[in-house]
Order: sequence, then structure tokens, then C-alpha cells
Amino acid sequence: MEIGDPLALMDTPSPMRLSRRQKAAIVVRLLLNEGADIPLSSLPETTQAQLTLQMGAMQQVDRTTMENVVREFLDEVEAVGLSFSGGLSGALALLGGTISPATAAKLRREAGVYVDCWDQIAAAGPDRLLPLLESESTQVSAVLLSKLSVELAAALLGKLPGPKARRLAYAMSQTSKVTPEAVARIGQSLLDQLEAEPATAFDEGPVERVGAILNYSPAVTRDEVLEGLTETDAAFAEQVRKAIFTFTNIPERIAPLDIPKVVKDVGGKQLAQALALARQSGDAAAADFVLDNMSKRMADQLREEVDELGEVKTADGEAAQAEVIAAIRAAQASGEITLTTS
Repeated sequence: MEIGDPLALMDTPSPMRLSRRQKAAIVVRLLLNEGADIPLSSLPETTQAQLTLQMGAMQQVDRTTMENVVREFLDEVEAVGLSFSGGLSGALALLGGTISPATAAKLRREAGVYVDCWDQIAAAGPDRLLPLLESESTQVSAVLLSKLSVELAAALLGKLPGPKARRLAYAMSQTSKVTPEAVARIGQSLLDQLEAEPATAFDEGPVERVGAILNYSPAVTRDEVLEGLTETDAAFAEQVRKAIFTFTNIPERIAPLDIPKVVKDVGGKQLAQALALARQSGDAAAADFVLDNMSKRMADQLREEVDELGEVKTADGEAAQAEVIAAIRAAQASGEITLTTS
């Protein structure tokens, strides 16, 4: 049960001639005896101090007095129809998710209300925090790194150029005298920036989306698109090339022990067609890598099937290879395998 400010609920004069503080002390003592979790820390410090001093000054209270105080307290609690507490911070917490982050940030700034928001900042992750480090002053960035976990701060520091990383490391040594109020204002400002970022229409960036499409495109289409991208935007084309994963990339991106985990979900006929196309199109190394890292019995069986197929149609072989790539991507997404960086 939330009792709010116990000193504010005892305004009605009592025939027992107890002061408001005395009655509050009695109620709090009873609730504590019953094991209630009373949020006294949310009260103003002066109220907490007054209540503590009053409880220290109290002696014995007879049962009749105690029952009268409790009855009066319950009458006042039941008379409260609706309670608004916590000021602007409480209102923002109550409305969380129903008003826009930008509106909430604007209200906090105008009212000068700062809350501990460092957990929310840390949850943004290194990809979103790195631009803040790159754009903010050295002093603000030093406070940001100081408030993050050691692991997250180290990950961010490792992504910065050496000179900037050294300046930030030194600046962190100068943060011991920064006041809690200043840290709170910095945190709120950084959170406002994160919340003000416009929502994106896509879960992945353009490099990942184009790369994923080209993964499943015929080789001719893929080569033509990459050639055109290189002429238009060479840097973007290079990023897309790194994002693409084709049958040719298997030896350099997949650990030998992970091959059985990948091929188990690919049909025997499709796998044989994929291997056959790899051999006839100059990707014998990829085909041999797959065969050399599965059981000898299965590898021998596949070699026989590949020989029996002879030359496969390019469309059939590419469709089969796309199925292998899809199995690899699924295993990666589930955490069953990890692709090495190309």
C-alpha cells in the first residue's frame, strides 16, 4: 500500500491531542512491524529527518490511542479518490510510451528535471554511442565513458583513432571533481540526442540489404550490379562486396568443424548440384573444402552423385548453392556457427 507522505495525511485534529508527526510515527512503526515496504526515501529529506527524530522521541503508546490513530489514518486514505505524485518525473514515468521521446525530453529540459538515465544510454549499444563520442567535447565524452561498463567503454575506445582515444583516457582522469548534478545533466543531454534520432524504416542498413539481395541473385546479375556500383560509388560497392557471402567464400568464412552443421539441413540432391556447379565454374576449392570436412562416407556418396550428374544447368546449380547459403545464414542467425571476418 502506498501511503504517500504520512505527515500530510494527519491534518484532522485528534481528541488524543497527538501532533501530526506523532501520529505519522505511530503509523510508520505499525507498518514496519508488519513488514511493509515503505518508500520513505522518496520523501523530502527534511520530512525524513523529522519523522526519524519523532520516532526517536516516542515512548509507549496505549492501545486505545493506537487504534484511534489507525482509524483516522484509514479514514483519510479511503477518502482519497485519486493521487498524483512525483511531480514531472512521476508524470513522465506514468506516461512512458504514450508521449513521444522528443516531447518528454523537451519537458525535462524546460523544467530542469534530470533523472538517472545512464542505464538507458548504455543500452543503446556501441554503434549508436560511437557517433556521440565522435561529436561531443572531450570532457563530455570522458564522462560518458566513465559512466559505462568497463567492457562497453573499452569497445568504444577501441573504435576511436589513437590520438582521440589517448585524449579521452587522460580526460577520464580529470573527472573526479565533476558534480553529480553535472553528470545528470550530461546524461540527460546525451539521452535526448539518442531519443531524437529519427526512426528508421529498415532494420538493416543499405549495405546489408543490397548484399543480402545479391547473395540470392544469379552470378551474372551480381557481377553486373557490382560493376555498376563501382562506377557510381566505389566505396559503397566495396562495402557491399564484403557483405556478400557466396559459395566461393565458404573456405575463407566457415570453420572446417562447422561444415557438418551447415550441410545437415540441405537435401542431398541440392548439395550435389551445388558442388557440381562449383567444380564446373572454377570453384573447385570451395567444393573440395565442403567434401573434405564432412564424414568420409557422406563425402564419397556425394562425389559419386556429382559424377553421375555430369554438367548441371547453371540455373539449377545456382538455386542449389543459394539453398546452401540460406542454410549457412540460418545457422549463423541461430548462433550455431560464427562466420569469420573476410
